This record gives sequence, structure tokens and C-alpha cells, in this order.
Amino acid sequence: MSEHQTMSAEEFQNQYFNGQESHDFDLDSDKNSATDETGLLNEHSQFATLHAELEEAREQLFSIRDFIRFAVTQLRNHDVVVAQGTTDEFAEASAIVLHSLSLDWSANEQILDCRLIASEKQAVLALLEERIAERKPLSYLINLAYFCDLPFYVDERVLIPRSPVAELIRQQFYPYFDVNELAKPQGATVNDQPTAFYDHGLEMKQLSQPERILDLCTGSGCIAIAIATRFVDALVDAVDIDKGALEVAMVNVNHHDLNHQVNVIESDLFAKLPAEHQYELIVTNPPYVDAAIMADLPPEFLYEPEHALAAGQDGLDLVHRILFEAADYLSPEGLLICEVGDSEWALSQAYPDIQFNWLKFANGGHGVFAITFDELMEHRELFSYYVKLLDNRQ
Repeated sequence: MSEHQTMSAEEFQNQYFNGQESHDFDLDSDKNSATDETGLLNEHSQFATLHAELEEAREQLFSIRDFIRFAVTQLRNHDVVVAQGTTDEFAEASAIVLHSLSLDWSANEQILDCRLIASEKQAVLALLEERIAERKPLSYLINLAYFCDLPFYVDERVLIPRSPVAELIRQQFYPYFDVNELAKPQGATVNDQPTAFYDHGLEMKQLSQPERILDLCTGSGCIAIAIATRFVDALVDAVDIDKGALEVAMVNVNHHDLNHQVNVIESDLFAKLPAEHQYELIVTNPPYVDAAIMADLPPEFLYEPEHALAAGQDGLDLVHRILFEAADYLSPEGLLICEVGDSEWALSQAYPDIQFNWLKFANGGHGVFAITFDELMEHRELFSYYVKLLDNRQ
């Protein structure tokens, strides 16, 4: 799909939920499209061994479990980086195999010993071969990613969803806000008692559920849409500066039938938002990768849009502006959730006198803080200082 095209919600539905996209690689042919374009898979390349092992696997492996195990080994042998939508080689291998078979990525253990027919083996190995040879993230190869248990269309115009903020959304940001039956506690079951809410570190307020919510730097729209499915009575604004990203977001809004609830807005941060908009909750996952990390990204991450990752020398160019401007759009009892990832240290160094509330996560993740309206106002002069420094540099 070209950079000027997008898939409609109907096409996304038909392709990924009424029959998976097929991969037409022929492991026996030198006319393989990936081979022709990249030259990676012919017998004179470093991938000759891989090609031979794929042939051997097609002949000697039989079950879903066999192919998952084989895929794990190949991903590790070829140093494939797994960090975009899946968290380890086993999860990535399972997704490759199960998606190729039109099965849910979390398929029941009972089907893992089912045997594959020849065409199914071909589909699995073709997708695995493409993943290794191109080093392209799986979600871009199949235009599909999951976030908060929901499917999303993705392509190279947007980041692949992977934020730990998903845990907060599932719990409806408990205990800052009150919860209802749509909340899904992330804690463990103890002594056969109902699952408890995980203590992420949010302040205990249990306010009424938010009526207006902002997802700033929305990208694919995954955070806005996931929030809308948990807060069904709230209006959610999904904001991004990038038109291409907003085209992708609209595909996902349409697919999840949330046009009545999620409003997609093109804006440079808060610039085009009406001043009278007061949000009880603002969630933002802005670009936050610093210059040193950008210069050393693995090949997989080079497929993602650079402007959605890079944020200046210390990764905080947008974060400073968000911290300064957010108070104008946040209600007096509102909450701002901001993800800065590995730039957590840089933020703490920039504002040593501010005790940011860094949140904890049940399933791993870091670099996410919560800050209230009162705290934003208390430190606004400091935030203003950094914004002026940024303006003077430009």
C-alpha cells in the first residue's frame, strides 16, 4: 500500500476478519518478490541457510506447536528485534503462525498440536521468511496490531501500538476515577477472591467518570478508541499534527463504529483546540526519543515514521510544551497522563524540584507519569522557562 493510500474500515474488516491476507511467496522459486527486490534470499546471500531450513521445516514439521518453536529459533538466530506490538520471540512467533492460519493470536492450548496442510505451511513460512529478510515489523507486514485487546489497522504512517497506558485504560484509571462494570482489574486473584485492581500509583480520588477526554498525539487512534470503549458516555478528541496518521486513525474509528464518540482533529498539540474545551482526562504519548537513541535504532524501528519518534536532543521538545499548555485545557480536578519512555531520566533532571508521580505497571513498562491541574499550575513558570528556551533555539 502506497504512502498516499489508506485502507477503508470496510476493507480492513473484510481482509482481517472475514479472511486473512495471503502471502504469495514461493519458497521453491527464485522469482520470489522479496528476493527480486532485496536480493536477500538467493543462494549466494547470508540467508541461504535460512532458505534451506525453511525447506526442511516444510517437509518435516507438522503441528502448530512445531512451527511456533521453529519460528522462535529462527527469529533468535537472525537477531530479529522484537519490541513493536509483541514483547518476546515466543509471542512474535505465535503471532506469525496463528495469524497465517487465520486464528486468534491467543489461541487455545488445545489446538497447538493440530497438523498443518501444505498450503498452511507455505503461508506460515512465507510470512516468517519475509519478517526475517526485510526486518520489517510484523504489524506492518499484515497491517494489523492489537491494543487493549482491540484490533487496529496500522501502516508506516503511524507507530505500532505498544504503550503500557493500556493497563490504565483497562482499569478506567482507577482509583483516580470511579469505575463501572467495563473496568478490567489488572491485579492477581488472591485466595480465590475476585481479581483486585492493580495499584499503578494513581492518587485515590474516585471522581465521577470523565465526560471529555483528550488523546494528544493520537497516531493510529488506538488510545482514543480504547478509552472510548471503556468510557462509553465520554466524548473523546483524538488529536495529531500529521494528516497521514489521522487518515489511519479514521479507518480505526470507522471500523470500531465510534464516529459518534471519537472526534479526530488535526492540530499541532493544543493549537486548534477551542479554549473552552475543558478535559477531565488528557492522555498523551508524544514523540520522546532522544538524539542518541535515534542514531542507533535497530532496522525494525526505521520503518516507523521518524517524526513520531524523535523529539530533540533529550527527547523532551514536545513534553515541555505539553506541560506548559495543558493547564489551559484541563479541568480543575483533571488528570494528565504522559508517556516519556526512556526520557524519564532527562525529565527528572530538567525539573529536579518536581516530584513526578511515575506509575508502576503489572505487565512491565516505565516512563509514564501522572500530574494534576494543581501541580501543573504550581510549576507553570518552570515549564514556561523551557518553552522559551525551545522557542529561542528555533
